[in-house]
Amino acid sequence: MHQIGAVGLSYRNAGIDEVARLSIPKGDLEARLPALRDALKVSELLYLGTCNRVELLFATRDGESAGDLREAALEQLSGGRFAPGRASRLLRAWAGESALEHVLLLACGLDSAQAGEREIAGQLRLAWEAARTAGTSGPMLDRLVGEALAMANRVQRLQAGVRARSLADLAAVRVLDHLAGTPDTVALIGVSPMTRRCGLALHRAGIPLLIVNRTLGPATELAASVSGRAVLLEQFREQPAVVAALVLAAGGGEPILDGRSLQLLGESARQASRARPDDRRAGTPLAVDFGVPPNVDPEDARRAGITRIGMSELVEEVQEQRVTELLRLAPVRAAIDERLAQLREEMASRAIGTRLAELRGSFEQIAADEIRRALSAELRSLTEDQREAMQDLTSRLARRLAHLPISGMRAAAAHATPEVIDAFFREARLHRAARTEPDSRDAAAAPAAEEPLP
Repeated sequence: MHQIGAVGLSYRNAGIDEVARLSIPKGDLEARLPALRDALKVSELLYLGTCNRVELLFATRDGESAGDLREAALEQLSGGRFAPGRASRLLRAWAGESALEHVLLLACGLDSAQAGEREIAGQLRLAWEAARTAGTSGPMLDRLVGEALAMANRVQRLQAGVRARSLADLAAVRVLDHLAGTPDTVALIGVSPMTRRCGLALHRAGIPLLIVNRTLGPATELAASVSGRAVLLEQFREQPAVVAALVLAAGGGEPILDGRSLQLLGESARQASRARPDDRRAGTPLAVDFGVPPNVDPEDARRAGITRIGMSELVEEVQEQRVTELLRLAPVRAAIDERLAQLREEMASRAIGTRLAELRGSFEQIAADEIRRALSAELRSLTEDQREAMQDLTSRLARRLAHLPISGMRAAAAHATPEVIDAFFREARLHRAARTEPDSRDAAAAPAAEEPLP
């Protein structure tokens, strides 16, 4: 557990602009992850980027404890050096058990802007798949993410029947308020967990949907599930359809709709509005932008006459309900704490398993040596049956006596530092004690063995 670490930032300690500045475009991940892993001098690395967070999960090399990588991470993600102390103010770091706890909370939505939302588990799974494709996820991160996703599934079962709200639901509400009961078309740009969930909510409300994506396959699949139609992003850029609202959640380091495309969108909406002069909303499209960095430049949207709602506004709105949601999710937090305690014991026992086996072996070897010496000296007059009984008794006593320190060590390992554990095994030195015991005791005990046993 001490080899696991995490470093990153989110809406909770930095602005959305800072999150965007440190984001890695999805298309660059496979190439950048191995170089980033090597630059940070870790053995395994996973990058998680969402609309309101950027985090690096990592595992160190064998024998090394996870350290504070904030300075190195900021330098690598930003492409340059910041002023001294900037990394510690901007980024957060977790190591060991706190990193494990953080990832479990994250996967279960308790660290999300909308507490309890479930999209983050899917985003973590995609990040894991990207790391495995890039060859930067190994056995430790595989175990960590596997545990986190299993915990997220368990939480969903605990919350069965309770619809967990997400930012996508908030976006759908904003769009429906903007439409004001009119069945105008809404464009979903990008096929992501956010656009999928928002699209399902709008579909249930009877809103016609246009699915826009860089590749047609995923767009067609989503369109089929919401009775919509699919179109390529390039076509939409050149000839935007008439839409009353857009929900954007596509990857990439630059806006996916430039000023020209937005001007065309705004103009087509204004032309359509002339047929409905009594509708004050018509002619002013709404853009709900989940992109980090933004999928739509705020200034370009303003100049095109498009009302834009970005991540900062959405996060600010949900914060008002965060405390209420966390109270509702108290059983989830309790389940995470319970699993953490189990994992703490399991991982600690696994880490010292070999040395515990050696400790048990030392007890048994010492006992075997002692009974062998005694049977050749003071107990040499025993019959064969008696000798076998003494050997069996000694072996059972050795195992029972070994059970005491082994059980205590297992319990202590879950709470003690690696240094304390090492000190215990270093100072025990049971093999040495058995080898260096004075031979004079054998000589002193030998005459007594000549007396007949009662």
